This record gives sequence, C-alpha cells and structure tokens, in this order.
Amino acid sequence: MAKEYNRTQRIGYQIQCELAQLIYREVKDPRIGLVTITTVEVSRDVGYAKIFITVMGQNNNKEIAQNIKALNSAVGFLRMQLAREINLRSVPQLHFQYDESIARGARLSALIECAVAVDSQHPYIPKDTKE
Repeated sequence: MAKEYNRTQRIGYQIQCELAQLIYREVKDPRIGLVTITTVEVSRDVGYAKIFITVMGQNNNKEIAQNIKALNSAVGFLRMQLAREINLRSVPQLHFQYDESIARGARLSALIECAVAVDSQHPYIPKDTKE
C-alpha cells in the first residue's frame, strides 16, 4: 500500500500549522494584517520552503506587498521559533509569496455567475424543432 503523504508534504503541513500560530501570537509587526497560510511547498532536500499566503480583506497590491515584505523581514525570528517547535535537523529557508489562486477563483466565480445571469434572461430554443 502506497503512502498517503510523503515526508516533504508532512513537513510542509507541520510548518504551515506552526507558522500560522507564530504569526498570530508572536509577530508584533503592525504592517502584518490578517494573514492566512494557504500552502507550504517544501523542497525535496528540505532546504527551502515556499509559504503561500493570502491577506484577508486586502485587494490592494501595495498593502499585499507590504505584508509580504514584513513577513520576509521576520524570517529569521520565525525560523528560530520553528526550530524550537519542530524536530528537524535543519529548518528550511522560508520564502513568503502571495497566493493568487483565491482571488483568481473569486474572479472566475463572479464571471460564471454573470454569464449564468445573462443566459437566464434569454429563453432556450432548441435548434432541431420543426414548426
């Protein structure tokens, strides 16, 4: 029977859980808003981790960039705290990136709803009806 998760996925999940708590409780930077960690991708050698985040209520690119910059400046502190919480030989380098998939999904959903609304205004007439 194959493993359900490989090691890097398990490490990524644990990093995601720990970082969510650390950012909420320990990071005191006022530039950081309501940050949600959506995914953590860990490299095979566990040397690097990409942390994908969304910022709740922020659709302004300037504010999102400010949150990313603040989190990337707190990387040293976060790695030190992760080393205390996670039992790994070495904690991976952390790189925060904005996850655009949530915004893209909301935009596509709005487009689909708009198309359905336009289609519902026009009655459906089958092409192969004989009069």
